Amino acid sequence: MAKFIIILSLFLSFASASYVEELKWPKGETFLTFLEKNHLPQTIYYTLDKEEQELAAEIVAGVKYQVLKSEDNQLEQVLIPIGEELQMHLKKKDDKFIMEITPIMLQSEKRTVAIEIHNSPYVDILNATNSYGLANEFAQSFKGEVNLRNLQKGDKLVLLYQQKRRLGRPFGSIKIDVSMIETAKKKNYIFFYKENYYDAKGQELTSFLLANPVNYTRVSSPFTQNRWHPILQKYRAHLGIDYAASVGTPVKAAGNGKVLFVGEKGGYGNTIEVSHDSSYKTLYAHLNGFARGLRGGQGVKQGQVIGYVGNTGLSSGPHLHFGLYRSNVAINPASVVKIAKSALGGNELKAFINYTNDLRKKVENALESDVSPFREENFNLAYPFERKQS
Repeated sequence: MAKFIIILSLFLSFASASYVEELKWPKGETFLTFLEKNHLPQTIYYTLDKEEQELAAEIVAGVKYQVLKSEDNQLEQVLIPIGEELQMHLKKKDDKFIMEITPIMLQSEKRTVAIEIHNSPYVDILNATNSYGLANEFAQSFKGEVNLRNLQKGDKLVLLYQQKRRLGRPFGSIKIDVSMIETAKKKNYIFFYKENYYDAKGQELTSFLLANPVNYTRVSSPFTQNRWHPILQKYRAHLGIDYAASVGTPVKAAGNGKVLFVGEKGGYGNTIEVSHDSSYKTLYAHLNGFARGLRGGQGVKQGQVIGYVGNTGLSSGPHLHFGLYRSNVAINPASVVKIAKSALGGNELKAFINYTNDLRKKVENALESDVSPFREENFNLAYPFERKQS
């Protein structure tokens, strides 16, 4: 019953609705092709402003979205997540469909996992929690920092993490506040502090480094997940960094990887997507053109020219829109584009030590506790509803 209430509260009008269906966004589908497939007017897209049309290009293949249908199977409303904080809300108003950007209703949870190692950390986390996201985040944060070959059966692993939920299901990225794993009976810690992972000494971890993709004159628009525009009375997001530069300025691959996409991508115009290190992807948009011979599936090296700054798509001036995604979730490129490792010092290091001391105590408490880890459910969303009377 609680699931019914959560889902219904997301839709503002459901007088004639009887069914909510959860679907996955198909690979290669755009918002325009979605409208066409559902026999909806494409003016819904073309009446959006520039920033909203650009956000429509951020729909990620595989994202779960919800469709509300009437008893005669007619589409009434649609909710499509964009990033981790906003969603596209398509709904009927005065017998016409409109699209708005609205906040995603999320619940945030803090959870603890304390287990013994029997197979490998990844497998044991997955067996205990049924959460691929948590297992992947742990593997990414510890990558290259600890020699896991020294693990012995019976060594302990503790995670204190934060998980967001949408419609009762895990949503978005997982933040592990602290990871502790024993290797040869030695406790190894990694802490998440101010958007980055650090070791116990306050040394920043850099298992993945990106180089700046372009020589630019200024940052014309920074990364923002969710902001309210007081004049337009609309929610806004900018899921990347815009680097202002003249047309024709070379754009370079920010890291070693494989080209996923070369072509036109809605409001982003000429676009290149490159995959890196299994879980990361970079996006280069509004390009004037591509490097000669560049194609999907091709390997590229960090610093290799892949395109040129342009003004294509919904661009108000020549610039490079640079996006970074981790497990298909947009993150701030500025948190990964670095020159070298950095270490905390002075008052910042003191604040870090105080913060981590509290987390260490929580890890010790978890080791002494017999509470079983929370295990994620597997379920599909397809709920019929009784017809509501207006």
